Amino acid sequence: MTQKTRGAIAAGHDKTAEAGREMFRLGGNAFDAAVAAILASFVTEPGLTSAAGGGFLLAHTQTNHNILFDFFSQTPRQKRPEDEINFYPVDVNFGGAIQEFHIGLGSMAVPGNMAGVFHVHQRLGSLPFHVIAEPAIHYAKHGVKLNRFQYYCLTSVLTPILMANQNGQNVFILTGKPIEPNGTIIMSAFADTLAYLAKKGVREFYQGDIAHQLVNDCQEFGGYLTLEDLKHYRVIERQPLTVNYRGNTLFTNPPPSSGGTLIAWALKLLSTVDLANLGFGSARHLEILAQVMQLTNAARQTRLNNYLYQEHIGEQFLADDSIAQYQQDLAETVNKWGSTTHISVIDEVGNAASVTTSNGEGSGYVIPGTGIMVNNMLGEEDLNPQGFHQWQKNVRISSMMSPSIVLQPNQAEVVLGSGGSNRIRTAILQVISNILDFNMTVEQAVNSPRTHGENGRFHVEPGLTEAEVLHPLLTNQQVVRWREKNLFFGGVHTVMKTSDNLLVGAGDNRRDGAVAKL
Repeated sequence: MTQKTRGAIAAGHDKTAEAGREMFRLGGNAFDAAVAAILASFVTEPGLTSAAGGGFLLAHTQTNHNILFDFFSQTPRQKRPEDEINFYPVDVNFGGAIQEFHIGLGSMAVPGNMAGVFHVHQRLGSLPFHVIAEPAIHYAKHGVKLNRFQYYCLTSVLTPILMANQNGQNVFILTGKPIEPNGTIIMSAFADTLAYLAKKGVREFYQGDIAHQLVNDCQEFGGYLTLEDLKHYRVIERQPLTVNYRGNTLFTNPPPSSGGTLIAWALKLLSTVDLANLGFGSARHLEILAQVMQLTNAARQTRLNNYLYQEHIGEQFLADDSIAQYQQDLAETVNKWGSTTHISVIDEVGNAASVTTSNGEGSGYVIPGTGIMVNNMLGEEDLNPQGFHQWQKNVRISSMMSPSIVLQPNQAEVVLGSGGSNRIRTAILQVISNILDFNMTVEQAVNSPRTHGENGRFHVEPGLTEAEVLHPLLTNQQVVRWREKNLFFGGVHTVMKTSDNLLVGAGDNRRDGAVAKL
């Protein structure tokens, strides 16, 4: 590879990445590639994301502007009696852990992904939208092969949701019975829908026949959404949250989303420790990670969850006097799972896009005739810390999604993010640390074993041999050893520019991630 590489993209499926590379071939920029890849992911990764989901795109432009595009889901403008709501639990089995989610029409929040792709394209794209949408339309019409991870999602993890009703069963035409990992998935209804939207514009999704069908079903069968919810939805442009870490500047997702703030918090804790001299995967390294995760969880509960919609909460939470006691707690130590997908893009002129989108696990409801399953953001416990149906009306839902970019000094050096529900922040934290603290290559940083600490348990992937000695060290946490790498630990698809200006990337092998370059 040479400096003449036009761009690099890392994503959760090789066809997602290929859609982005096609935009580079046509002369497009990183944002064209990102939007094409998002649209493609609705077909290639349908168990993780959807046109009726939500997400965030963090942009760094060649003119050194940094913008966080928030097109995540919004809570409805009105409530209705809970006994009228179609809302019920399902268990999602990650293989080593079971997580409960809630689905049904009452789990659906206002979708933002379609508004997001149109908005980002209008602001930063260079190619016509119909050109950018063409790969996704082609995939949906003619089919794409299921890779191992998507096969696992559709036939094992998400089966109780995808098969919740007849419309859900009709979203996909899966060739081959029984379904095989290399079978083909066709979404002909979605191909027609996307072609229609590319021609008519995003207004048709939020105010046209699609919107009316969605709202009519909600009102008749137990959902919250109204025409006013859809009509008034807007993409929000935010100033990214900024934190310095070992001479590098990290830009990430600000409040009211919490994931980026918690990553920044954890990095401030880690900055007091010379990790490089401890050695990656050593017992001391793992003990420190466990303690940082535990302290971050504690701070989240007491100092962040109830204050996410307060002005300047990010700065207050990360202030030196706020974090000092936690740093002292860490110093004393030193001295002694989620349905989401991520795309990272960088181009030759310095544009970078880090974008994470999700459909939750899907609500089980499909807008008739569109091939689009709507999100279940009101049914995810981690997104509803005050309890189900207790959400504040008409606000942007707080998310763990944390698209991030590391700059050094003013050029995008590392572009990354992850899927994985409440494991997103710990997965991103570890990849950043692997690159900046342990000087790993991007491939090593992404695919090295990970940990995750929460609720008194410290989960450890295989390959960290010294984890055995953690049992006596972590007296207040149970060490859970996994037999193999798992999507539970996220999917940190990453691209970066090396010190000699080469564009490189790595797809997370936990989720069959892929890289494409041109």
